[in-house]
Amino acid sequence: MPRRRQPGRVPKLPLGTPGPDPLGMDTLVSAHLEHMRVRAFSEETIRDRAYCLSYFQRWCNERGLTRPAEITKPILERYQRWLFLYRKKDGAPLGFTTQRDRLAEVRSFFKWLAKTNRILSNPASDLEFPRAPQRLPRAVLNVSEVERVLAVPDVKDPLGLRDRAILETFYSTGIRRSELCRLSVYDLDAERGTLLVREGKWKKDRMVPIGERALSWVDKYLREVRSQLVVEPDPQVLFLGLLGESLDPGWLSNRVCQYMRKALHRKAGCHIFRHTMATLMLEGGADVRFIQEMLGHASLQTTQVYTRVALVKLKQIHSATHPGARLVRKERADEDLARELPENAGDDGGQAEREALLSSLAAEADEEDLGSEAKGE
Repeated sequence: MPRRRQPGRVPKLPLGTPGPDPLGMDTLVSAHLEHMRVRAFSEETIRDRAYCLSYFQRWCNERGLTRPAEITKPILERYQRWLFLYRKKDGAPLGFTTQRDRLAEVRSFFKWLAKTNRILSNPASDLEFPRAPQRLPRAVLNVSEVERVLAVPDVKDPLGLRDRAILETFYSTGIRRSELCRLSVYDLDAERGTLLVREGKWKKDRMVPIGERALSWVDKYLREVRSQLVVEPDPQVLFLGLLGESLDPGWLSNRVCQYMRKALHRKAGCHIFRHTMATLMLEGGADVRFIQEMLGHASLQTTQVYTRVALVKLKQIHSATHPGARLVRKERADEDLARELPENAGDDGGQAEREALLSSLAAEADEEDLGSEAKGE
C-alpha cells in the first residue's frame, strides 16, 4: 500500500531554482531573489524569503497554478486558509506571527512583480493578514537562573572558557546570535566598555554597552584561548570554533541549548538572553527607550518612534540597571540613580511601552525559529 503524504506537508525544494518557463513561478521567484541580492539584502533575508515562497510555489503547483499571472486574490485567501490549517510534525498549528510572515513574503513578491510590470495588477495588495498577537516572550530567566547557566561551562577547558565568554556577552549586551558570530576583535572597546555591532538587522550598525564582568571574561578568553584556536591568516573574528572558523548561528543555538538543559532542564537558545537582558533592565528601572537602542529596534508597535540616545547616557543606564554589569555588585545610591533614570522609569505610565517591547522580542524569536527552519536545523 503506498504511503500517504501527510496533508499540508511541503517537501523541501531547492530554493530559488529557475524553471524552463520564462513567465513561470520558478523563474520569476529566482529573478526576484536575484533582484534582492543586487539591492544588497542580507543572505539571511533572501534565504527566509526563498523558504517562504517555496511553500507557496509547492501549494500552487499542486493546484496546477504555474504562473504568477494566474494568481488572484481569492486564490491567495485560499492559501491563507491553508496556512491556518497547516500542522507541523508535532501536530501543532503555525503561530499567527509565522502565518503573517509567510503571507508577507508572498505579498512582497507580488508587489515586486507588479512594480516591474511582470503582472498587470497586484492580487496581494488588499490581502488582510491575521492580527499580530501581543505576547510576552516565551521564557525569561531570573538572576539566579542566569547565574546557574553561566556556571555550567568548564572554564578550565579552553572551549569552556570561550563559551563562558560567549554567554556573558549575550547576557550583558542582548545582541542576536548572528551578530555575535560576526563580531570582530576590533569591535570590542574595553576602555570605553562598548561593543560595535556591525550590520545588525536591516544592515544597521549600532554601539552597545558591555558590562565589566563580561569584559573580564572576554579578555581572559582573548589572552588564554583565542591564540590557540586561530589559524593563519587570522580572520579577526572574535569568537572562533575548534578549527579556527567563525561560529555557525545554528551550532551556537544548540550549544546554548545544551547548557540550558544541563542547568535548568529547559529547552531554550541564544534568544533567551536577549529576552532576559531586556526584562531585567526594565525591572531595574531602565526606560524603554534605552533598551530599544540596545536591541537595535527601529520602532515598536503601539509606541511612538523614539529618538536615538547618547551612548554615554546609555552606558550609565546599563551600569545602573543591569545586574551583571559590574564585577562586584554595588548598591546604587538613590540620589545618583534619580539623576540617571528618567522621571517616569518606575511608574505605570510606561507599561504599554514595556509590553510592546517584550512582544517585539517574542516576534523576533519567531523570526529566529523561521531562519533555523529554513536552514534545516
